[in-house]
Amino acid sequence: MRDWWKRLFYGGGIAALLASASFTAYCAWNVYAYPKSEKERVPEKTKEAYHFVLVPEELDNDYWRLVEKGAKAAAKELGVDLEYIGPRQANIDEHLRILKKAAAAKVDGIITQGLTEEEFVPVINEIADKNIPVVTIDTDAPTSRRAAYVGTDNYYAGFIAGRALAEDMHGEATVAIITGSLTAAHQQLRVRGFQDAVKQEKGIRIVAIEESHITRVQAAEKAYTILKKHPDVNAFYGTSALDAIGIAKVVEQFHRERETYIIGFDTLPETIEYLQKGTIEATVVQEPYEMGYRAVKLMAEIVAGHDVLAVTNTETKVIRKEDLPLRPARNYEVKTP
Repeated sequence: MRDWWKRLFYGGGIAALLASASFTAYCAWNVYAYPKSEKERVPEKTKEAYHFVLVPEELDNDYWRLVEKGAKAAAKELGVDLEYIGPRQANIDEHLRILKKAAAAKVDGIITQGLTEEEFVPVINEIADKNIPVVTIDTDAPTSRRAAYVGTDNYYAGFIAGRALAEDMHGEATVAIITGSLTAAHQQLRVRGFQDAVKQEKGIRIVAIEESHITRVQAAEKAYTILKKHPDVNAFYGTSALDAIGIAKVVEQFHRERETYIIGFDTLPETIEYLQKGTIEATVVQEPYEMGYRAVKLMAEIVAGHDVLAVTNTETKVIRKEDLPLRPARNYEVKTP
């Protein structure tokens, strides 16, 4: 009788062991065969918070504050840490120093501009050598080993600005260009695109190209000097967010609002106010908030080992007074009268 119970006991134990092993194998196979969806996959380190750094061209520039706003929104969604640090005023040496410092701190990813090929490409490549991915934003460095670019197609943006001026001025204008920087790649592309757009127009002449160093004050100073030297100028093109604002102030001082055409960049509150008044006729709309937002999202994908598009161009278009008010969107900072 005892032998019968022993056989039953041992037989039951073996059956339980086999059942447990089968269940474990089934669970393992199930995980392998049916991995989590893209939406469910969260990089392990995200739970500990990745550390990304966004280095803008100019820390307190209104345009870059919108980029920061979008980047921080994405960082909050993903649960990553985002540090926003850059030069107080546009300064390439300081910009590069901050990039090197971020790399030395072994952050998980760096988002920045590729302002000039000569200075920025070697530094971006050095950072990539340390296995820290770089996403360029607003201004690309296509010859570098950056992981991806998010932002405006700057040549196209300049081209549509040129076509808008040519159409609005009916192919007749004496033009002055004020650009944020004569050396920054994105500003050069905006000038080149504009020049190519108007070069077939026999009635359009470009008589001056000046640099504002991305400040309202210097944009105004250069506009003043141009109008003194070239009183026949009746159209201005500003290639950075603050240029058209500085130009508009001077044009109003000269009481030349009615005979001077201004096209600029971006939708900062002052730009919209001048557009509503009619001092600025048109502006090229970019997506600074979206650039920051997408750049952080892309960086999270990159550090997780996922493939991403090398280039993501955000929307660019020309708007005029009749296009106001702008559609509600997270990237626009619009004041209404």
